[in-house]
Amino acid sequence: MLESHQYECQQDSSLSHIYADISFKTFLSVVLKNDLFLRVGSLNLGRIEAMARNDEIRLMTKVARMYYSQSIRQTEITERLNIHQSTVSRLLKKAQQAGIVRISVTVPNGIHADLEEALETRFGLTEAIVVDSVNNNEEQIARDLGAAAAYFLELAIKPREIIGISSWSAALFEMINAMHPSKASAESKVVQILGGLGNPAAQTHATHLTQRLASLIGGSAILLPAPGITSSPEAKRVLMKESYVRAAAALFDNVNLVLVGIGTLEPSKLLASSGNVFSPQELTSLQKQGAVGDICLQFFDAAGIPVRTALAERVIGITLPQVKRARRVVALAGGKRKIHAILGALNGKWINVLITDRWTAKAVLEASRP
Repeated sequence: MLESHQYECQQDSSLSHIYADISFKTFLSVVLKNDLFLRVGSLNLGRIEAMARNDEIRLMTKVARMYYSQSIRQTEITERLNIHQSTVSRLLKKAQQAGIVRISVTVPNGIHADLEEALETRFGLTEAIVVDSVNNNEEQIARDLGAAAAYFLELAIKPREIIGISSWSAALFEMINAMHPSKASAESKVVQILGGLGNPAAQTHATHLTQRLASLIGGSAILLPAPGITSSPEAKRVLMKESYVRAAAALFDNVNLVLVGIGTLEPSKLLASSGNVFSPQELTSLQKQGAVGDICLQFFDAAGIPVRTALAERVIGITLPQVKRARRVVALAGGKRKIHAILGALNGKWINVLITDRWTAKAVLEASRP
């Protein structure tokens, strides 16, 4: 004789909630009582579960086709099928887990998502952008990085931001040339974070970066009217008392977005032409102390640790702790001679967004292996 059990159930609008504890491999016999009971006879529990699963798979497939094949929004699927939006999301997730939906991303030629993900994972970056430079020529790399940075900045910049921009970077110059005007960042301030005075033939480059960026985004420019490197600490102290210099420096602690290059001990042609460089003897001293690169003439070693020297007392610009305080620090840097400087900046966590070329990305990842 079949084992028989009687279970009382509570009726609701869908008769879907049966309060019963049904043991494994037990046949059910539920007797109708006051129309609040349901009789299920001669059915195996495994069969019931299979039927329920088939219903779920049918609905799962239907929802997946509507969303992925017919491009119907989740809110509209909710209305059409009269189910909760959370149920739609759950079914779409389960459809992927069950293999009903398989999503594949075909990476186009020239897109280096694998290198970007490797950089982000290894160094904890918010974002890495790796461009497909056709060769390892520094001038070409600067143009490619600038174009990529322009696109990034046009999407990333927000209204009422305080944006800090360095003075002596060829890639930043190319970024400004590639940007399109937009008023999406109205009321923003663009502050020069490294002194730009120097050789008259070159210093217009520094002010151009700040003023042009401010003009492109509909913001205001705050210049730092001082040299990047003074002749002595005393000269720096005198210049820091000037009202315009103090006004710019007062914003360094409040910068939201920082745009910088990454320098090496060997100055770039642009920086060298400005006159804002240390003497060969001073650079040799930095090298002996382990310096591999700089951000805004603030030097660090291979581990990213700041190199403390008296030379910093002659630099008018943002400091490394102030750089790190910003929510987003975007560095544009590439080329063979900058590999160790980029790696030092990454190790020190001085930047959280890196825009570089594929050659440099590969070299940095290789150099960072234990």
